[in-house]
Amino acid sequence: MKINNLNWKIGGEAGYGIASAGEIFGYACAHGGLESFAYLEYPSLIRGGHNTYQVWVRQDNVQSHSSQIDLLIALNLETADRHLAEVIPGGGLIFDLDYKDLRTYSCQRGDISVFPVPLETLAKQAGGEKVMRNTVAVAASLALVQFPFDYLSELIARAFKKKGETIIKLNVAAARAGYDYVAEKFQDKFNYKLEVHPQDSRRLLVNGNEAIAIGAIKAGVKFCAAYPMTPASSIFNYLANSERKYNLVVKQTEDEIAAMNMVAAAGFAGVRAMTATSGGGFSLMVEALGLAGMVESPAVIVLAQRPGPATGLPTWTEQGDLRFVLHAAQGDFPRVILAPGDPAECFELAFQAFNLAEKYQLPVIILTDKYLAEARQTLPFFKTDNLKIDRGEWADVTGRQPNERFERYADTKTGVSPRVIPGTPGGVFVANSDEHEPSGLSNEESAMRKLMMDKRMRKLQFARADVPEPVKLYGPKEADVTIVGWGSMKGPILEAMKMLESKSLPAGEAGKSLSVNFLQIRLLEPFPIKEVDAALRQAKHRLLIENNYSGQLGGLIRERTGIDITDKLLKYDGRPIHPEEIVSAINTGSV
Repeated sequence: MKINNLNWKIGGEAGYGIASAGEIFGYACAHGGLESFAYLEYPSLIRGGHNTYQVWVRQDNVQSHSSQIDLLIALNLETADRHLAEVIPGGGLIFDLDYKDLRTYSCQRGDISVFPVPLETLAKQAGGEKVMRNTVAVAASLALVQFPFDYLSELIARAFKKKGETIIKLNVAAARAGYDYVAEKFQDKFNYKLEVHPQDSRRLLVNGNEAIAIGAIKAGVKFCAAYPMTPASSIFNYLANSERKYNLVVKQTEDEIAAMNMVAAAGFAGVRAMTATSGGGFSLMVEALGLAGMVESPAVIVLAQRPGPATGLPTWTEQGDLRFVLHAAQGDFPRVILAPGDPAECFELAFQAFNLAEKYQLPVIILTDKYLAEARQTLPFFKTDNLKIDRGEWADVTGRQPNERFERYADTKTGVSPRVIPGTPGGVFVANSDEHEPSGLSNEESAMRKLMMDKRMRKLQFARADVPEPVKLYGPKEADVTIVGWGSMKGPILEAMKMLESKSLPAGEAGKSLSVNFLQIRLLEPFPIKEVDAALRQAKHRLLIENNYSGQLGGLIRERTGIDITDKLLKYDGRPIHPEEIVSAINTGSV
């Protein structure tokens, strides 16, 4: 019997309630004290198309999805066609007995257990509609693994609270019907079990976008302007739903050009402001990004990556925009680029982004991707005790003459000039997109240009030391293989390291006696040259892992340190890297 380790996947056509079913399953398990990682995949269609929701449930911390499924729930034939091969020997398949095409298909795997359940019939017998098959399927799954029904019924009540008591009762009744049917027909027929595991502290099941929005609220954001774009839209939605509670202004603009201009203007006016977009939207923002750089206006931009170029794969994942954000907008100007690796870091670095933007008066870009933005992970409540808001240096202009020009862009040791709220008596200056002198008036003299460029770029020397833990090393200090990665690769890499350490390897894999560590790079600009160079110079063997075609982080490392990482595991088909792929790359000697 395999206890408290289950990879569960449900699939069906859009409109079948795949996302809500997956979330309820994940939340129910988390409610019972188990750890979950949940990931939704869906096509870029207005209607229809194949959707899946995968949840890995364990008793210990789980940080990614897996390529291997223990229990598959097929709400249509396409799900079985696409995913039955992912079910490991000894796993199981639940399918809707009401669908004739699935009845004959279910006999194709003799090495798994098959559980036909009349999902639609049970939903209707309980007084519900066909769409409630998803609720029946979730309950059937939990009954199969002997997880207590009460944890599910409580989650259903929460999930459908806004729809009223009638809908709650119908869904609970449908769930009860599915649960009882499986408990009676298939008791002790499946070699997996989920047991309640009480936790000492409350937990979150949160995705990266929600964590960023919460971090922004904690940091004191007061204005968000954005044009919705997958996979960043839920940040905008979360903040819009929080407007009244936290006294925010959230504006859906006519396009991304307007959004970035508004954010730059809000920062100029002394308001903590942000926007969120993906690569196509960021393409429209770059001129206003350069304006923020020139007038030294604080701004926070979240770029949740998806495959490009152009529209690319709108609902899939990739890490293809690193080179783009490093050089977006013409000319040189300072920017900070942060790369969180999980929802906890999304919260932490979102908070820090606002401090950095105001302290150093520059744009700060938080670089995520669809995988990190939308995947849910069980975490302890965010730590907030040591978080302090730092709004940077403000000028004291009391006693100045009203017509005396204020040197808003004065040359300083750190490159950071004192600022004032526009309209403050004694603080008159010009915010000018042309090169300018300290007062902001245009100035094209060569000496002034050099002075102001040096002043602006000097900020990065100090900002580099102000980002907590720009790199992190996981695993032993010395190892046979050092994996290098950034962003959402953190979870699959750490899960692969667990597999290698415990010898819990993918089917058919023979483990080697290799020690592995992982160098995570969280600060991409200004690049932590000394830390990365020191870690990689002493590495015995290096492996670069990225979700893009060209190994963009590897190119950046080579450019800044001279170290060329020749062994690479690169994936660019729109899907995230599985931990099993990392294990295979190491064990097959391809590194």
